[in-house]
Amino acid sequence: MDEEYDILRENVKLFSEKEIMPLSRKIDENNYFPIDLFKKMGKMGYLGITVPEEYGGSGSDYISQAIIEEEISYASGSLGLSYGAHSNLCLDNLYRNGLEYIRKSYVEKLCSGEFIGSLGMTEPSAGSDALSLKTRATKHDETFIINGSKTFITNAPYSDVFLVYARTDNGITAFAIESKDDGFSRGKEFNKLGMRGSPTGEIYFDSIKINKNRIIGEYNRGKDVMLGGLNMERSVLAFNSIGIARRALDLAVEYSMERKQFNKPIHEFELIQEKLAYMYTKFESSRLFALEALKRVNDNKMDALDAASSILYASESSEYIAREALQIFGGYGYIKDFDIERVFRDSILLTIGAGTNEIRKRVIAESLIKKYKNGGL
Repeated sequence: MDEEYDILRENVKLFSEKEIMPLSRKIDENNYFPIDLFKKMGKMGYLGITVPEEYGGSGSDYISQAIIEEEISYASGSLGLSYGAHSNLCLDNLYRNGLEYIRKSYVEKLCSGEFIGSLGMTEPSAGSDALSLKTRATKHDETFIINGSKTFITNAPYSDVFLVYARTDNGITAFAIESKDDGFSRGKEFNKLGMRGSPTGEIYFDSIKINKNRIIGEYNRGKDVMLGGLNMERSVLAFNSIGIARRALDLAVEYSMERKQFNKPIHEFELIQEKLAYMYTKFESSRLFALEALKRVNDNKMDALDAASSILYASESSEYIAREALQIFGGYGYIKDFDIERVFRDSILLTIGAGTNEIRKRVIAESLIKKYKNGGL
C-alpha cells in the first residue's frame, strides 16, 4: 500500500496547493467557509475515503484519511478541522454503524459533498463529561420525539445532517437528524480565536419527530457508538495537528535561512538551531506515534489508550512548534502579514477541542491501569 499512499499524498498536496492555499488567508480573515471546495473534495473522492465504492466512497482506509487530513491542514488548519468533522466524525460513523436506510439516505450524499455533516455531542452542561447529556429522545411506538440542544458543533451553521446523541429509556441512543426536520434550528456562529473559517455553532431540537430508522447503531447502545467514534476521531484528528505543525516547521526553517542578523542568516545562531532541532524532533516523533496509534485503533476501535495519547502528544507538539516558530520570526511573527501568526492560533484548538488534553490524560491513565490489571503492556 505504500505506493498508493504516496500517490494519494501527492495528489492531495497538489490539490491543496492549487485550491486551498490561495484561499487560506481569506478563510481566516473573513471567517469564510468554502462550501465549493467541499464539493470539489467530494468529486476527488476525499470526503468518503473510508466508505466502499458502492455507497459513493473511495473504498480506502484510515491511513488514507489521515494523509488527507494532514495535507489539507497543512494548507488550512481550519478546513482540515471541518474535513475531519465531516469525513470522520459524521460520515464514517454513519456508514459503520448505520443500517441500509442510513447508508442510502445520507452516506452517498455526504461522500459527494451534496450534504455537509456534523457530530452533535457537546452540550452546554455536557462537555468533558460527555455522558451527562440532557438532550432526550422519547419513544412513541415507531417514532421518537427529540428535545434539547448542542453547542460547539463544528460545521453546524452549514451542515445538512447531524449524528446526534440523546438520552433514551435505559441509556444513550445515536440518531441522524436533518437540518430540514421540523423543530430543528441553528443558534449563533461563534467568533473564534483560531480555526476561523471552520464554522462552529449551536443547534436546537424542539420536539423533532423522527422514525426509528434514523437510529445509528442499537437502541440504548449509543455509548458504544460514541466511544468507538471518539477513538477514531482522536486518532485521525491528531493529523490535523500534525499538518499544522509541519507548516509551522517549514515556515520557521525557511525564514531562518532568509533572515539575516549580524551579517549572517539566523539559522547559524545556536539558540535558533536548538529551537529547530527540538521542533523537528517533536514533529517527526508525533507523526510516527500517530501513525502507529492509528493502526492499533483501526484493529481495535475501543483502544482508548493509543487514541488519546497520540492526539495528546500531537496537539501539544503542534502548539510548541508553532509557538517556537513564531518566536523565530520575532516581531514579524506577531503581525498578520505573516502566516505563522494564523498557524499559531490554529495550533491551540486541538489541545481543547475533541476533548481537552486534561481529559485525555485521565483517559490515558485509566486505560493504562486497566491494561496492567490485565497483564501489562
